Amino acid sequence: MSSLTPFESGDTAQRASDADRDHIAAILGEALATGRLTSVEHADRLEAAYSAVTVGDLVPLTRDLPGLAPASTSGYSADQQEVTAVFSKIIRGGRWVAGRHTVLRSTFGALIIDLTDAVLPGREVTLELNSFCGKLIVRVPENARVMDEGSAIFSKRHISGGNEGGDPNGPLIRVTGRAMFGKVVVSRGDSAPHWPWHYWPGHSGPWPGQSG
Repeated sequence: MSSLTPFESGDTAQRASDADRDHIAAILGEALATGRLTSVEHADRLEAAYSAVTVGDLVPLTRDLPGLAPASTSGYSADQQEVTAVFSKIIRGGRWVAGRHTVLRSTFGALIIDLTDAVLPGREVTLELNSFCGKLIVRVPENARVMDEGSAIFSKRHISGGNEGGDPNGPLIRVTGRAMFGKVVVSRGDSAPHWPWHYWPGHSGPWPGQSG
């Protein structure tokens, strides 16, 4: 039975709901896990799913894919992702799938995250940034609006990219979490003077957002 029967039996001009988008994301996630989609195809289709306005926008995305197996209906979640650096340096950028709640944790390490090409699942994303004796550097898309709800203790914390200059239709990124004896920097698009990526492991220069 086609996985899109619930959609095709209705009005494809109807506005898509978050539940509709999540259902398509689950099918795409299983297709990636079973090798039916490459990681690039999965990212492209997932981005289209979360940008869809109508049910008709969703229909083509899984037309060539089987529906979810009963045991896999809850196997995919766009809700949470976690990236952790402990006594290490981790850099993540390019095309990857973030979660609605993405936890970034740096403990005696350095974590550098670029979200400009990442697939953001929905209009609002929460970044939980936790740094303990470490560096945590995040670059968000140019059209994003950033809302800072985090805290710092004996730390340097710099969050830029508020509503000023952001696109009202762009994603809203809530920044939460705590920095203790560490450093947290969040910047938007071209407001980060040290980007793009030439801060790979072994680089001797300053970290993004750091003068030296």
